[in-house]
Amino acid sequence: MSGEMAVATAAQKWPGTGLKILVAYPPGGVSDLVARALAKEMSDQLKVPVIVENRSGASGTLALELLQRSPPDGQTLVFTAAAAVGLVRNAAARRATTPGAAAPLPVQPVAGVMRTPLLLVGTSALESSAFADMIEEARKHPGMLRWATTGEGTTGHTVLQRVSQHAGVRITHVPYKGGGQQLTDALGGHFELLSTNVAPSQLAALREGRFKALAVGAPRRLPVLPEVPTLAELGYPSANLDSLFGLFVPRGTPANVVALLNESIEQALRSPSIRNRLLDANNQPYEGSAQDFALQVERETDR
Repeated sequence: MSGEMAVATAAQKWPGTGLKILVAYPPGGVSDLVARALAKEMSDQLKVPVIVENRSGASGTLALELLQRSPPDGQTLVFTAAAAVGLVRNAAARRATTPGAAAPLPVQPVAGVMRTPLLLVGTSALESSAFADMIEEARKHPGMLRWATTGEGTTGHTVLQRVSQHAGVRITHVPYKGGGQQLTDALGGHFELLSTNVAPSQLAALREGRFKALAVGAPRRLPVLPEVPTLAELGYPSANLDSLFGLFVPRGTPANVVALLNESIEQALRSPSIRNRLLDANNQPYEGSAQDFALQVERETDR
């Protein structure tokens, strides 16, 4: 079935009067902008209103907890990173009556949207200008370097833990609820290290000399930062992580509804406006099938 025919079928068979996308992050960030662009495309295709609500907090898990309490009818989706799904899954495993039992995914994956590279920078508070020098500084002054992330269990936090473990150093974690205040404080030099997205504000701060690029988490060096090595190149392959983002619905949502949503999202991602928006923000559009995405989410949550 062609994409156009699939979307036409989806519009004819869509079982409700509208959709709601809960974005697990604050307004104004890349995730929010991408979700809103997707909502417009999906609304045009399915011929129903698609509303976007920002429900940030708890490292992206607040929106997922709201989703779990929503009816499994496909009318409510969450746009979030797979790492947040892992946090909810791990919390369920800890509450399980059978210790060590593998908890199922708490939500149903629908479609992948993008992979976002991680950027590790030093702020004006950091004396070092290179990753190796930063590690040596952390070794000499245990716990004195502060590394800010968007919260416990996020990709940035996992990278911090793996770098610290591999290097045998202690770095203090500074968790934030979102990227806005985190970036403001980073520009003010309130801490030494920041794991963040490769977004226009961050790139501008690098050009102005307000940030020092130390490393990226990505399969290969980024065209926009060709001189910045990946964490794998620096000898930290286990910390060389990016973030997988996608859309999810409650468990138990009928398979035909999930399939219709998947077709609509995949068609939206083929739109030049959304694809260009992702690439301009240095994100890689997700190009796998629904089955591939579900497998990737399993792997991401396992880590």
